[in-house]
Amino acid sequence: MKAAVVQINSTADRDRNLEVAERHVRAAAADGAVLVVLPEKWPLLVDGQELIDRSEAIDGETVAAARSWALSLGIHLQAGSFSERGAEGELPSNTALMISPEGEITAEYRKIHMFDVIAGGVEYRESSFEKAGDRLVVAEADRARIGMSICYDLRFPELFRSLLDLGADTYTVPSAFTAATGKPHWQPLLRARAIENQAFVLAANQVGEADPKFNSWGHSMIVDPWGEILSVLEAGEGFASADLDYGRLAEVRRQLPAVEHRRPALLRTEKKTA
Repeated sequence: MKAAVVQINSTADRDRNLEVAERHVRAAAADGAVLVVLPEKWPLLVDGQELIDRSEAIDGETVAAARSWALSLGIHLQAGSFSERGAEGELPSNTALMISPEGEITAEYRKIHMFDVIAGGVEYRESSFEKAGDRLVVAEADRARIGMSICYDLRFPELFRSLLDLGADTYTVPSAFTAATGKPHWQPLLRARAIENQAFVLAANQVGEADPKFNSWGHSMIVDPWGEILSVLEAGEGFASADLDYGRLAEVRRQLPAVEHRRPALLRTEKKTA
């Protein structure tokens, strides 16, 4: 199965972002990809109150566009993530969707871990403007069983282990991973998640600068279950693609059965209260 990860430089211009995303999704499909992944916040990369004010419902323009692309191209589209409007009085969610070749939404994942950090001297406080999700999601796309995550989730290996226990053999990581943290951490984390779970990792990242403070690392890539980088787009907008060989995945898990050798009951570390 051929897969592609799309890399774009999203900004506050939603119309421009949708036009660029559609162009690269169509190019990836023309190249033979049947599973395409968009980056985090691909329709609109903004911050603070603007993120809340411009959030969209799941039946809004952005998702309708993504569904139409999947339907017209006959592909599975992991539509990155978008700011999903919350209920009255609630903050929006950072929501990733899996869309089938029939244009139907088959899975919804809302980002669990909020990016409340200081990176490269810039302070980010996602929890002030978005609410965290509370559910793990595994979606299906042809042969793949996809564990869904978003950006900062990549730093939490227990999430990926739990998705493995739910049957995941492929992970999608739509991201707006910063240049400050991306240079030292992006590739090592992606390869680690692939190696330790003996799974494919499809990481679609934002690239370049956007107001008011975004500077994303790019380097969207596809990693195989042995930790080999199958394809990477270091800079600029476009896509990286690769064939996912699930026979190879089965061989890796058979010859080095680390997944089977786990002893999770012995390793539980729940905190005890007095």
